[in-house]
Amino acid sequence: MNLNLSGTLNVFKLLSKPSLCLPHATIATFDDLPVPLNKAFAGSGRQVDIRAVVLDKDDCFAIPDHHEVHDPYKCRFEALRAAYPGRRLLIVSNTAGATSYDRDGKLAAAVQRSTGVDVLSHAVKKPGCGDEILSYFRQHPETGVTSPHHIAIVGDRLATDMMLANMMGSWGVWVRDGVVPLQQKSIFSRIERGLVPYLLSRGYSAPEPLSPFE
Repeated sequence: MNLNLSGTLNVFKLLSKPSLCLPHATIATFDDLPVPLNKAFAGSGRQVDIRAVVLDKDDCFAIPDHHEVHDPYKCRFEALRAAYPGRRLLIVSNTAGATSYDRDGKLAAAVQRSTGVDVLSHAVKKPGCGDEILSYFRQHPETGVTSPHHIAIVGDRLATDMMLANMMGSWGVWVRDGVVPLQQKSIFSRIERGLVPYLLSRGYSAPEPLSPFE
């Protein structure tokens, strides 16, 4: 069993501030992802300048334990690569590239070969790897990212992907349905499906992504 210590520790943060798990935008599946990502927030009246995109892998654009883009999403994935070329698109997974899980980096290498997109090697699992993501973009100024609010995080999990986005001060796009049918998802994923409407009905909203680089 591979424990996500970061996720476990951040549960206490989530209990004190439930809005940390809320997305700024919600889509049904990866194929519904607006390209460019600014369109996801067009109706909010906010000034949004997405310069880079961080993608989750499992149950987001790929079947869990598979390295390649799920066939129905390949056109959308290529459109995203064209809109965010080079290092402006980054895969951050709690399997491929997570050094506690992917110890020899073989999974990350396989995903990178298959997708043509960098896979971040990170020591802390989501939602706690925000510093490692920001460090990556600091090291690659050609991306134009000078603040966390230039980054959008796209993923299927509220307690990892969306919480990561909000803890970083970035934008979160929740892939609600994912690749895996609902009845085959983990109990945690199924519980999350009802969490967003529950929190919204009680007046919670996702934090504004305004934090500058420090």
